[in-house]
Parts: sequence; structure tokens; C-alpha cells
Amino acid sequence: MFPPLPEKLSVFKKLLVANRGEIALRVMRACREIGISSVAVYSDVDRNALHVRYAEEAYLLGPAPPRESYLNIEKIIEVARRSRVDAIHPGYGFLAENADFAEACQKAGIVWVGPPPDAIRRMGNKVAARRMVSEAGVPVVPGTDAMYDLSQAEAAAVEIGFPVIIKALAGGGGKGIRLANDAAEMQAALSVAGGEALSAFGDNAVFIEKYMEPVRHIEVQILADDHGNVVALGERECSIQRRYQKLIEESPSTVVDPDLRERLCQAAVAAARAAGYRSAGTVEFLMDRERRFYFLEMNTRLQVEHPVTELVSGADLVVEQIRIAAGERVSLRQEDVRLSGWALECRVTAEDPFDNFLPSLGCIDYLAEPSGPGVRVDSALFSGAELSYHYDPMVAKVITWGRDRSEAIQRMQRALSEFVIVGIETNIPFHLQMLADARFLAGDISTSFLEKEFSMAPPSDGTSEQVALLATALLTHLKRRSAPLTEAPAANGSAWRRAGRAAAFEGRGTGWRRSIS
Repeated sequence: MFPPLPEKLSVFKKLLVANRGEIALRVMRACREIGISSVAVYSDVDRNALHVRYAEEAYLLGPAPPRESYLNIEKIIEVARRSRVDAIHPGYGFLAENADFAEACQKAGIVWVGPPPDAIRRMGNKVAARRMVSEAGVPVVPGTDAMYDLSQAEAAAVEIGFPVIIKALAGGGGKGIRLANDAAEMQAALSVAGGEALSAFGDNAVFIEKYMEPVRHIEVQILADDHGNVVALGERECSIQRRYQKLIEESPSTVVDPDLRERLCQAAVAAARAAGYRSAGTVEFLMDRERRFYFLEMNTRLQVEHPVTELVSGADLVVEQIRIAAGERVSLRQEDVRLSGWALECRVTAEDPFDNFLPSLGCIDYLAEPSGPGVRVDSALFSGAELSYHYDPMVAKVITWGRDRSEAIQRMQRALSEFVIVGIETNIPFHLQMLADARFLAGDISTSFLEKEFSMAPPSDGTSEQVALLATALLTHLKRRSAPLTEAPAANGSAWRRAGRAAAFEGRGTGWRRSIS
């Protein structure tokens, strides 16, 4: 049924994806293309999730809270042993940058599809990472070592010069970050950043960097293998952010010319080599108006925005990760990397942009995803899906490709206008307004653009309401004609083993399995 595996990948017959949602599906699809069976894990609220339906096997981890399910290292390793997998892919988020999890996989004799634990630790310690890449010749933002003491932090901030940014030492994903414009704001900012860091990462240590504004967020995708090859696949622009969370990404950047791209890629490769890195990773930089760039951090995992790099480079980053984990070489040489066209990604979240982006939970009553030339949707949504407050509000990613930036944007506008999600509010109206903004269209953006220079206009007419009414009518019609959503579909010409699957979903069994004919 599948194309034969490369010889050295024959050791990977089965892979467990320690994640959920669209990234779990993304990894499983890559596995299916290269002939590897996939194993899903799920929490009790994810029993009917698409990644559970898609995998060849699925196992219940526990209750919905992540610490009892997707962050439960012992339980995941237990499932991996029971299902006899060869490898584990962590996706992004959850345990993707957890060195202890990587070591637990290795101790269990399971291949970790990711960087070495030591590299995760080196780059996870933001202060140590700054020091290490600086010694490798990569420019860094002026800043401090780790600190816990308020008076020490205040003195350091005065020396650096306000405003400063306070960051959690073990932070990531926009957590544990606070701005202090002067000494009066230091105490509160330090307390909040440290407390948030302690809650999210178990460590309240922080460090301080000079706050630079306006700046752009530019990152470089790299691939590194065990044979000494480190390849950079160009840059991504990630400056449209809200509270340090990226919302729109694109590749290439409007401000990066070939000479600057080469220097950025050389710096990213130097940082990766300094860390002893292997697998896919991203080196992030801040860039000022004079196009001077400074190392920000390295994400030791697959990024949410990896599809834009895939569309312009032609690389399959997940397959490359699996190849590297199997001991293969990166399939691309640096001289072979050519960026073609322009790609744009919009993160669709269950948030109401007309009400200060408040979360919107509930059931997806009806769903119609866009398609057509140059459009890719990475999503785990389906009609009848229930959104849980336990997990990230991102529900889908819409990615478009065009021959140039203008065409990619036009396709994105068309795709988003076709995307119908009934039952919850989403930030699609925000994206449509941003994509029509004159400054965004001109590429005149920064990390502070959204929050300081952009504001949502109120809904202009009843178009969205009309679409919702139409979708609701369609849903009613479809419900009358279709079987229940929970009924198992046919696969490869035969039904799933419904009894075992139902038992697992009800918590009576250890897992369900279907075979590939």
C-alpha cells in the first residue's frame, strides 16, 4: 500500500506521537507517506479527536488536564512500551522541549525524534544560550545572567538602560515575559514574570534584556544531522504578534535581501553547531530598523509556523526529522536550497477579536474548510468537535503560497473568507482586517504593530451572520441525512474494530488497534 522505506529507516516500523490536534495529524500523515504506523495518545476529552481516528492504534492517557495526560511522561513511556513503538515524536508544545522526556525515551530504548537532551538543556537555559552563541560570534541583545534578587535586578536594569524586558530563564511560548519602562515598574514586572515562570516552568529565575523597539521578529529554520551537516532553509517573518504570541508568519521576509539572508543563515548555523544540535530547530532573532540582527533564542523543536518554510523550500520538515533520528543525512545540501515564491500562515484561534480576544469555547456545529490552488489547512477540527479550555485556543492554521507576496495575500484573503466555523467565535475577522491594512500590505510592521498601531474595526455588515445562518441550515440538513458523528468510518475497505475502539473510548480497554491491509 505504501512506498518502500529507505533501507536505514526500516528500523522504524511504528512511531508514537506524544501530542494532540493538528500537529499530531501532521506527523501521522508524514509517517503514513513513508510507511510507518502511527500510535496516538489521548485524554478523556479527546476520545473522538481526529488524531485518534487517524492513527493505527490509540491509547487513553488520563483526564483532560495536561499534567494528567499529555505531560505525563511515565504514562506515555508505558504506552510506548505496551505498543512496542520504535520512536516517539513530541510535536510542539507539551513535552517537545523537555530534556527529561527525551532522556526517558532513550532509557526505554525508544528513538527520540528530536535534538539530543544536552542540546535541549543548553538552549533551554536562555542565559547560557546567549553566552554560548555570543562566543560563537553571533550578536546578542545586551542583557544579564540569571537573577532572583530584586535589588540586583534593579541595578542591572539601570546599567542596561530602561526600558528593559524581564524574561523567565526557562520560559517559552510568550510566558514569563514582562516589560518595565522605568524603575517604578520593575518590582511589579519582576514579581509577575517570576511568578508566572514558577507556575509554568517550575523555576522563578529571570534575566533582563534591553527592550528594543520597534523591532522585527525574524527566525531561521535549520536542519542538522549526526554527520556534521547543518542546513539553513531561509527566514520567516513573525512580527505580527499579540502578547508575544505569533498570529501571522510569512517566508521570506520583506526586509531581507540575499546578502542579509546569507548572514542570518550563517549565524543560525553557527548557533546550532555551538549547541551540538541535531534535528529540526529554529534560531530566532530580533532585527532593528537598520537591519541589525541579534540572537533571541533557539526553539529546539518543530515550530507551529513550519509550513511556510515547507511551501517555499519544498522540504518536508517532519520527514527530515524522522530521517535524522534514524541516522540518515539531511536530504538537502545548502547549495541546493532555493526559496520559491511566497508563503503566508494565519493562526486561527477560538477567540473573539471584537471582544478583546476573549476565549470562545463550545461545540463546532458546522465546519467548511477552504481549499483550492495554493491553499493548505492544517487542522484537527470537525463538525461536532468540542473545544476544551484545557488546551491552546489555536484550532487551525491556514497557509497559502503565491508566486509573490501579493498573490499569497490574495489567496489568504480568499481562503479565510471561505472558512466557515459555526458554534464558536474565531479570530478570522482579525486576519481579514490585518490583511487589508495598508501598512501590513507595504511590509511596514514590527512586533509592537498589532498592539500599538492596529485596532479592530467593528463588524461592517451582516455578512458573517448570513454565513452562519446558511451553515446552520446546512448542518440541520446534513444531520438528517448522515449517521452519528461518533460512528467509526470505514478504512481501507473494512470497518475499524469497533468493539475494541468503543471499549477504549469508554475506558474499559487499554487501547484499540486497526490493521493496514
